Amino acid sequence: MNLADYLPTVPDFPQPGVAFRDISPLLASPAAFRFAINTLATLSDRFHFDALAGIESRGLVFGSALALQLDKPFTMLRKPNKLPPQIHRLRYTLEYGEDELQIKSDVLSPKARVLIIDDVLASGGTAIAARELLMAAGDPVAAALFLLEIEALGGRARLSEHDLPTLSAVLG
Repeated sequence: MNLADYLPTVPDFPQPGVAFRDISPLLASPAAFRFAINTLATLSDRFHFDALAGIESRGLVFGSALALQLDKPFTMLRKPNKLPPQIHRLRYTLEYGEDELQIKSDVLSPKARVLIIDDVLASGGTAIAARELLMAAGDPVAAALFLLEIEALGGRARLSEHDLPTLSAVLG
């Protein structure tokens, strides 16, 4: 099965010049979704980790399904004002604006080695912010795992500069 067949590109969304990859067809196909999670599980075998952290919003879908399959704890890296106190937060800059990630302070065991999960690796800014946030919360980061990597945007190289090993299921 070719997962790229289930991830069509929507040009100029959410703004001109951005090529959005739509995961809706993948999620609508139980076989494709199962294959995606199994593929991510196989890739995750390369890393030693205790828990998973999914980046909002689409990383929550893949991360929670993968955590369930691997029987590992899962935590959410959310956008502002979606988690009750106590939280850790981190503001960061992207190619086209600023954003913030938050994590509950008391969800993971102290010093849990975390595998970051998200749907798309583009330029790497959100994954770097996720790493910094987890480390500030006291949790070392083992690696980052993505469903899709857009190679032309250089995210993997940027993550390697931050000592963040990275794998993806689909290259695009």
